[in-house]
Amino acid sequence: MVVRSVTADAWTIIFWRSFFAFLFLFGLLVIRERGRIVGVLRDAPWASIGMGLCFCTASVCFVVALDYTTVAKLLFLQGISPFIAAIASWLILHEAVRLRTWVAMAGALVGIGIMEIEAFAQGGNPIGDLLGIVIGFAFAGATVILRSNRKVRMIPAACYATIFAGTIAYTQAPTVAISSHDLPYLFFFGFGQLGLGMALYTSGARHIPAALAGLAALLEPALGPIWVWLVFAENPGLYAVIGGVMLIGSLILHGLYDMHAGRRLAPPAV
Repeated sequence: MVVRSVTADAWTIIFWRSFFAFLFLFGLLVIRERGRIVGVLRDAPWASIGMGLCFCTASVCFVVALDYTTVAKLLFLQGISPFIAAIASWLILHEAVRLRTWVAMAGALVGIGIMEIEAFAQGGNPIGDLLGIVIGFAFAGATVILRSNRKVRMIPAACYATIFAGTIAYTQAPTVAISSHDLPYLFFFGFGQLGLGMALYTSGARHIPAALAGLAALLEPALGPIWVWLVFAENPGLYAVIGGVMLIGSLILHGLYDMHAGRRLAPPAV
């Protein structure tokens, strides 16, 4: 919705989005750490830096890949992220993945495929497809790093991600000048959508399995067309509706089953 509303090019958008997201995350650190802010960033463990690099890689590769392939293929290839996270967490963290989570991930991936079935006819390029796979691995890597370092504060990692992405975008953008029209949109895009989103994700993913964290992130391609439809009255098409319902339905059914299982296993009230 935001990208459709601004006139800036992609690299300029990434720069300002990263800049405003950094302001939000840095401000959050100032509030939480007070006088220890410099030490927290300086002494951040390698896990934080690694996670920041993963998020940065996913963000930059997405922009570059758009020059080589379609959004449809990128979203579909991003859909492999929960599977990669599940396998990696099983091998590295010995974190079991329930059968219902595998089924939900498969249903979500099929849903994404249905959503983009018309756009797949536009074709693509092997370079773009490879970058799409890199995005899936990068996002899964960030999730596994987060799960394996649950006692480490990850807000510094999110700060590093915005610094890395912003620096790369600054070197690639033809100009970082933006209009007064674009400024409020990009402020919201970085401060609210990315900054707040990364803070919530890094906090929440510490408490659920890596596969489920990656699965929840797949709501993005399902809800994106809904926002565009609400604001611009742009018809997403029948396939997008069917695929989106299937993707969101997979997540809802998985959540309801977990809630039911939790109540069933909970001890009776005294």
